[in-house]
This record gives sequence, C-alpha cells and structure tokens, in this order.
Amino acid sequence: MGILSSSASVVRYRVKGKIKEPLLNTITQGLNKHRIHEIDNNSEDKTCGWTSFKNPYLADFSGSSFVFDPYIVFSLRIDKKSIPSKTIQKQYVAEIARRFANKDQSYLSRYEKKEIKDQIIASLGMRIPATPNIYDVVWLPENSNLWFFSTLKSANEEVESLFLKSFSLSLIRLFPYTQAYYMEGFSDREKDGLNNLSASNFSTSQKK
Repeated sequence: MGILSSSASVVRYRVKGKIKEPLLNTITQGLNKHRIHEIDNNSEDKTCGWTSFKNPYLADFSGSSFVFDPYIVFSLRIDKKSIPSKTIQKQYVAEIARRFANKDQSYLSRYEKKEIKDQIIASLGMRIPATPNIYDVVWLPENSNLWFFSTLKSANEEVESLFLKSFSLSLIRLFPYTQAYYMEGFSDREKDGLNNLSASNFSTSQKK
C-alpha cells in the first residue's frame, strides 16, 4: 500500500542531521548510488534499493523527477526470490538418483549432498524471477519530516539502514515519547523528565 492507495499504513520519522548543500544534487547522488538493481538473471535471492515513485520498475531519477515541491517523493523496493522447498527437494532427489545410476554407487558424503543442494538452489535462482515489494517515501526536508508507507518491521529496518547509507542522515521513528522529546521549546530539564517517566497501566478490572 502506498500514497495513492485507498488505505495506507504509515510510519512517521524525524530526519536527524543536516543534508549537504546543494540539496537536490545530494539527494540525486544518494538515490542513484543506492538505486535498486535487478537480480532476475543471477543467483542473488534478495536486493533492496531506491526506485522512482512514478515508475517503480524503472529506477530513473533524472530531471529531478522525484521533486514534488516542497516534498521529495520516491520509493523503496525490496525484491525477493522464493523457491518452493518441494521444488528443491524434487530436483535434489532426482540428481542423487542420477549420480547413483551413473557412478554405480549408493553413498554420497555430507559435503557432496550439500554441494548438490547448493547447485540446485543457484540454478533455480537464475531462472525464477524476483517478486518486488514497493513502499513509498515522502520527505519534507525543510522541517525534517519523513513518512514511510509501511509498518512492516523488516521494511522499516531496510529504509532506516539505506537512508543512512544514502544521505548520511539518521531516521528517528516518531511515537509519543520521541515526538515530545523533539518538540520545539522543550527545555533540557523537561527532556530529562521524559527519561524518568514510567509506563502506566490504564486497564481496569471490576470485582464481582
């Protein structure tokens, strides 16, 4: 689900740090440096990178196509290959049977079995296309706010890591505590008070 979906899940972040000027050049370089690369024709089983919001299957950031003034809009794409375990097992059993027939032997070492399975997985990985998952990113640099359109833990971990690599800026997830901590006008004393807060139980039980 993304920006244009009828319903969406969103995590809000604060961008910590100051981006290097000129801003658009720095953002373009970061997006291009860590753009998604295709893995359909190799044995990699996962890849992660930035892609275009307008066309997520073509990672093109030319002409400042990611600028929707004052917002910066692009997407995170995570491609994964999923090979069914039964397909691996089928080819594994067939290959062992073939080797026994050709070599007139009835035993394979543990290393040989592992080698066979690894070769099968690598071969299937070259032929099975990756499944793309796309998550939109909306960034407002002027007030250091960013919205990531997924609440999946794995996707949020990926965007936090890749954003740091791309722009040398940290993403701080906003929830009530962090929102209060970074609220303008909060004194150091008040921030220290936040650190001493403890959780409260708001549930009630009725005695019969």
